[in-house]
Amino acid sequence: MEDASAAAIIDARGIVTGWSEGARQLTGYPPAEAVGRPVRELLAGDVPPEAAARSGTVMVRHRDGHPVAVRVSACAVTGRDGEPDGYVVTAARPGRAETSLAGRAFQQASLSMSVFDTGQRYLRLNEAACQVMGVSEETLLGRHFPETVEDAEHNRGFDRHLRHVVETGRPLRYESYAGAPALNREHAWVTEMWPVRDAAGELVGTALAAFDSTEQYWARRRLALLNEAAAAIGTTLDVVRTAEEVVGVVVPRFADFASVDLSDWVLGADEPPAVPAEEVSLRRVAHGSVVEGTPEAAVHLGDADVYPSFSPIARAMREGRAVVSQAGEPSFMRWVAERNTRAPGGRPYRVGAHSMMAVPLRARGTTLGVAVAVRIHQPDAYGEDDAVFAEELASRAAVCVDNARRFARERTTALTLQHSLLPKGLPGQAAVEVAHRYLPSGSAAGIGGDWFDVIPLSGSRVALVVGDVVGHGIPSTATMGRLVTAVRTLADVDLPPDELLTHLDDLVTHLASGDQCEEVPELGATCLYAVYDPVTRRLSLAAAGHPAPALVLPDGSARLIPMSAGPPLGVGGLPFEATELQLPEGSVVALYTDGLVEDRDRDVDHATAELCRALTVPADSLDALCDSVLKSVLPEEPGDDVALLLARTRALGTGEVATWDVAPDPAQVAAARQAATEQLTAWGLDETAFVTELVVSELVTNAIRYGAPPIQLRLIRDRTLICEVSDGSSTSPHLRRAHQDDEGGRGLLLVAQLTQRWGSRQTTRGKTIWCEQPLTPHF
Repeated sequence: MEDASAAAIIDARGIVTGWSEGARQLTGYPPAEAVGRPVRELLAGDVPPEAAARSGTVMVRHRDGHPVAVRVSACAVTGRDGEPDGYVVTAARPGRAETSLAGRAFQQASLSMSVFDTGQRYLRLNEAACQVMGVSEETLLGRHFPETVEDAEHNRGFDRHLRHVVETGRPLRYESYAGAPALNREHAWVTEMWPVRDAAGELVGTALAAFDSTEQYWARRRLALLNEAAAAIGTTLDVVRTAEEVVGVVVPRFADFASVDLSDWVLGADEPPAVPAEEVSLRRVAHGSVVEGTPEAAVHLGDADVYPSFSPIARAMREGRAVVSQAGEPSFMRWVAERNTRAPGGRPYRVGAHSMMAVPLRARGTTLGVAVAVRIHQPDAYGEDDAVFAEELASRAAVCVDNARRFARERTTALTLQHSLLPKGLPGQAAVEVAHRYLPSGSAAGIGGDWFDVIPLSGSRVALVVGDVVGHGIPSTATMGRLVTAVRTLADVDLPPDELLTHLDDLVTHLASGDQCEEVPELGATCLYAVYDPVTRRLSLAAAGHPAPALVLPDGSARLIPMSAGPPLGVGGLPFEATELQLPEGSVVALYTDGLVEDRDRDVDHATAELCRALTVPADSLDALCDSVLKSVLPEEPGDDVALLLARTRALGTGEVATWDVAPDPAQVAAARQAATEQLTAWGLDETAFVTELVVSELVTNAIRYGAPPIQLRLIRDRTLICEVSDGSSTSPHLRRAHQDDEGGRGLLLVAQLTQRWGSRQTTRGKTIWCEQPLTPHF
């Protein structure tokens, strides 16, 4: 027996027949008032089943009326017939020193342990459970669990699980995060609940053991937050967006307020300063708070602020580690006071903030800025584990910010380089009216190598070019620059489109096989080269792996020009085929790069059909048509660069062109001069007659003397006066300086000095020597 000082004898009818002095002290009833009364009149409630089964905790009504919890143990008394004739009941107050080893182990366990009856009333609690509840065991014994917990959500969940154990008779594990009456903060608990049975196997109650898993809980939360940050931060290569993602991960689970401030050089194209200053000037790029309009956001987005050397932010950047500050610390209070003096509108800074942490954003050995986390409503102050977590999170975030910074810088460099290589103002020419658009890609891949060009050629012709270097970034842009220069050089030689692409293909192959192969994409580039002649109204074009241009006729119909695309530049060994067609005046030719119609989420044929449809929509100008086409065909976020070049054809009529066939006879030189002079008079260009006569005389004489028939003289009145002499010989003349004793050699030198430009081009029937002079001579 636990304590025989409190004892009572009860007969088989439940009548008290014996009452000890200890029972009187425990209940306040003297023997005269207790003996002879039914035992139930002395109880404050029903007898729990486990107590009726020999032992347990019951509530006894004290003589003055208040209930008293006592732990009882009953021993049956057998009569002469062997049947129970009554009971000897011993009792003791809960909390008295345990005498058994098992009782001491229960009472001194580090886990919070409790025993309940089947109605969820407390029967036993150990010391750890009383500390958690903040009251003594006597206060809780006999009370229903829901009456002892203020947290309604925790109350419902815990009570539901206790009842589940009683109903099913099976143990369970219950994890919760809730406060406790005696604790000032919420804790995580892992609770084991199991049924308690008597010797007969009947369920008489439940027991539980609760383990405080707060540290493990927060460790898992921090790890989960790091894993989430790995997926949520750095989804774009935009510095500001990346900073906003950092704040979104931190608030509200780790901080009530968070901000990201970066150095100005991170947001621009400058290099980091060699020597960091004592005071730190940072620019706010992102912040967030659990409460809108919080004074924590006193620094507006985009504003710069200066942090003194003693501030946690300046210390974090200077020391390269997380700096934790708590309310009440001198440095923290000094900084808050200094901030409050500058708070806008007199609003105090960091009202209610009790814990703050500043973490430097360091990537590749360079400090980019600082992230600040503040706790206002969350009761827990930042500790060492939080600082380790914050440094790991800041390290990952800093790499993402630095990647975005580097991407922005490379993109700016590539875009600047590309714009410097693209034509800033298209050259004046009369063959076509042109409009163009170039849209750089906004994707993470970077700027591509799309380009276009308009190149005036001899004979009032014009070359239209579009190209696309495979790949993105500065290497592709540099390769594009090489191709632009090469095409202009080859165009100056006046090669046909198919021959020009052959030479360009050789160049790309040579570059890919040389020391600079890392700067040239594996498949080189694509290119479309077209030449339009306003005199004959013929368009000749060839493509190297490039989409065919679209053609809009004056009647409003639109179609793609059928042609053989040929292999991309750099493949080598395969021929290019030229396509020729005659266009009516006023036709619109649309040259574009594949970014306009190709995308992994779009069907190319559908996009091409949409392009043709968009080109037929009436527009006030070619510029307006460019905008209309891009708006109709492009998706909201194009995945590649786009270059679009529209050209509306013009024609030089018979009134602007004069042609004469010349017989291979030196006597015909004078006739050619005379015919040219008469035509100039008809055009009102008498002032150019003197130079034109000299040029015609020299070029026709050379064609008769050194060339081969047929010989033809042609004058074209365009923006300049063009004189052309063609013959059947493919041998091109060379400009050379004649010596004093030479009889010839001065003719072409004279032509070069008297005209603006001169040159020769190969034709299918021989060659053409041409020269240009202003319509109004300048002597």
